[in-house]
Amino acid sequence: MYELENVLRPYAWGSTTAISGLLGRPASGGPEAELWIGAHPDSPSVALSPAGAGSTGAHAAVAEDGGRLGLDSLIALDPEHHLGSDSVAEFGPRLPFLLKVLAADSPLSLQVHPTLEQARAGFAREEAAGVGHKATERNYKDDNHKPEMIFALTPFEALCGFKPASEARAVFDLLVADFELAGLDLPELVPLLLQDLAQPDEHTALQSAFERLIAGGEAVAEATAVIAAALISGAPTAPYQAELSTVVTLNARYPGDPGVLISLLLNRISLAPGEAVYLPAGNVHAYLHGLGIEVMAASDNVLRGGLTPKFVDVPELLRTVSFAAAGVPKLSPETTMLGQELFRPPFREFQLQRIVLESGAGPVPVAQSGAAVIIVVAGSVLLDSPKGELRLERGASAFLPAAEAPVNAHAVSGAAGTAIAFAVTTALKA
Repeated sequence: MYELENVLRPYAWGSTTAISGLLGRPASGGPEAELWIGAHPDSPSVALSPAGAGSTGAHAAVAEDGGRLGLDSLIALDPEHHLGSDSVAEFGPRLPFLLKVLAADSPLSLQVHPTLEQARAGFAREEAAGVGHKATERNYKDDNHKPEMIFALTPFEALCGFKPASEARAVFDLLVADFELAGLDLPELVPLLLQDLAQPDEHTALQSAFERLIAGGEAVAEATAVIAAALISGAPTAPYQAELSTVVTLNARYPGDPGVLISLLLNRISLAPGEAVYLPAGNVHAYLHGLGIEVMAASDNVLRGGLTPKFVDVPELLRTVSFAAAGVPKLSPETTMLGQELFRPPFREFQLQRIVLESGAGPVPVAQSGAAVIIVVAGSVLLDSPKGELRLERGASAFLPAAEAPVNAHAVSGAAGTAIAFAVTTALKA
């Protein structure tokens, strides 16, 4: 078992205090958006040489670098030992998942992730065209898909997938009534959107409205500004307070951006701590605010659709969006016969385990199908396996090779309070 050092991503939308507060360490003073725990080549964790490691094999390779080696490089030394033969057979010689601690203090970009087939084709196409990996117009950073899930640690606000066209139409109907009540001129865009959303085929209705907005232009920017101004001036918002207050918030940050009104086509969700949703390919979404544990397939492929100054490739975006009102994909935990609390989205690459250890209680087996990573967010946890043990304090994380299983998590004897950890492994045995 290897303790890890992880990369902190300082994106501008990140909180300055949430991640440091959770992990019990001093704040950096700048935005701390995402802590990456895994072997993604863009920001691999560093594996520290285990205490008492021998002088041969992988341990020696770590020790040669002063006790430090990128987790991707460590895995490459012996993929079957570290990942397990089943994982290598299905996903290749790479860790198939990435764990993040995510802290949004302001909205992220409106975005969608491609299917595996789209990612492979798009990556190959851009490679053949010679598009630089760091180029602003690059869509596909790798050849993998990026299904993901978010587990809320605090109240967590987000946009997630299309609502039924009839529900989106009802929000715009309220705006029409507000403008009539105030004696204001209704932006010409709104009746056009209502026509789009009134089409009998749901897919066509949502796609038409989305395409009208994503095209942007002066008409969309002006309508957004007028609607936001009416809401700020006190236009009635009930029963759509959350949706319409989001319009005001988003427009203040990204004035006139197409994503501001696109938000009214999407489900506006509020997760309580302990709740989770999963996001399949094609799901248009944006995290708005909150602290959570995010898990995904090991990819950085994002097609943006607004709420960002970054590149938006509208034609490619439209090829990846699923125009279906499929409801909010909430994820309920399952409890195994071994007392493991698991969140299992319908993806093979990962599942999330929440481990809660009361003082004096017995151990909890770490769910492990191949490799696993674990992070402790409260208290102290002792991991033991037939090959050794590793103590992790609050804020610490570790990589558990497939060959290390079975691993049990124990509350540390004499430690006060409840210990809490999150572990990720594949869902190959689910």
